[in-house]
Amino acid sequence: MPTPKKMQEVEELTELLKSSSLTILTHYRGLSVASMQSFRKNLRDNQASFRVVKNTLTGIAADNADMSHIREYLEGPTAIVTTTGDDPVGPAKATREFVRTSRILEIRAGVLNGALVSADEVERLAMLPSREELLAKVVGGLNAPLAGMVGVLSGPIRSLAYVLQARASQLEESGGA
Repeated sequence: MPTPKKMQEVEELTELLKSSSLTILTHYRGLSVASMQSFRKNLRDNQASFRVVKNTLTGIAADNADMSHIREYLEGPTAIVTTTGDDPVGPAKATREFVRTSRILEIRAGVLNGALVSADEVERLAMLPSREELLAKVVGGLNAPLAGMVGVLSGPIRSLAYVLQARASQLEESGGA
């Protein structure tokens, strides 16, 4: 009979797995407490969290969340990165950067919107531009043609202003002589 504490843990993990747009399963053995805290801070800045989990309880939670396909990755010391925001790229980038710098944390697999993705696919997701960068590119792409059109449409008016200014200067010079 499972204890109430374990049942609560399974419920929390189930909700966490269901609500996260990206879940990254990692192997964390050998990480120091200080490096884990630093990693957690970086993840919080990207609307994500890092949690050490028990494999058995996570397997039950995965079954409850219709993610039983992650059970094969629940071996050894496991920790999960879950997102609380809409943009899965930021947490993937933060995790990839920490993996690169720590050389201890290892990405096993991920779940992106309910679909299992490999560690390589999580790496490729981390290489994508963030949501803000993509929005900036779209706005820039829309702004460039508009700015060009304003330049083209204001050209004849500007030319007319230059001609009128030159003629006024010419009349002042001839009238003053």
